[in-house]
Amino acid sequence: MTTTQVELLGGELWPTLRRHTQARIGLGRAGSGLPTHHRLELQAAHAAARDAVHSPFAPDVVAAALGGEPTVRVRSAAPDRLTYLQRPDLGRRLDPADRAHLPVGEWDVVFVVADGLSSRAVHEHAAAMVRATTALLPTSWQVAPVILAEQARVALGDDIASAMRATMVVVLVGERPGMSAADSLGAYLTYRPKPGVTTDADRNCLSNIRPPLGLTYEVAAGKLAGLMERAVVSGATGVALKDESDALTPPKDESEALVSPKHESDALTSPKAT
Repeated sequence: MTTTQVELLGGELWPTLRRHTQARIGLGRAGSGLPTHHRLELQAAHAAARDAVHSPFAPDVVAAALGGEPTVRVRSAAPDRLTYLQRPDLGRRLDPADRAHLPVGEWDVVFVVADGLSSRAVHEHAAAMVRATTALLPTSWQVAPVILAEQARVALGDDIASAMRATMVVVLVGERPGMSAADSLGAYLTYRPKPGVTTDADRNCLSNIRPPLGLTYEVAAGKLAGLMERAVVSGATGVALKDESDALTPPKDESEALVSPKHESDALTSPKAT
């Protein structure tokens, strides 16, 4: 194949491939660098990622989007954003002053909306995920008020669930922004979390929740609710909760999301019964 033929094939191939990915591929070059418009797009994406990390969390936005659902606001032990970024350990611990505000009860599950590393993702997607997931849960389950947590990391959910005596915790958190997505939401499910003991191996994660380019609310909620029901039966989450479904739910828009593991909705037992 001649050089000309390769160039012609590349000219037809790259546009086709770009329709199936947000990755920056086949950008071409201008001299020894990128074409100007691609370089500017890269700089804009980097700026969006930085903004997502540093933009302040607005609990009022999430509370309003929840449409009147009861909420409780808490903070981690990190006093400000800079400390949060420099001291990840403080983002995993609850502010002692806020512990007294948490309602203690026989909760089957508590949803924690945590700003994480992208408050934008939380503002845009968290409320919809809470509503979509709770709509699929057994009516006998006791769902705690939604906790809105500032300067929070995933493990803060362990501290919150333990203080509230909740059987399970779902942490909806803004994921670390990338150069192709600054609004990605993650959902982390943990069964009977123990602060300082529970590890990431004890959690199940749904990633890249951000319709229409990522996982849709409908699909993500179905997988999450199924995992929760199976966790009740197995008494565990994380690596102990294996996927027994036959296939992933087919995406509607050719996008993909990381799911570990998939779900099987075959249990309607209340967590308190285990």
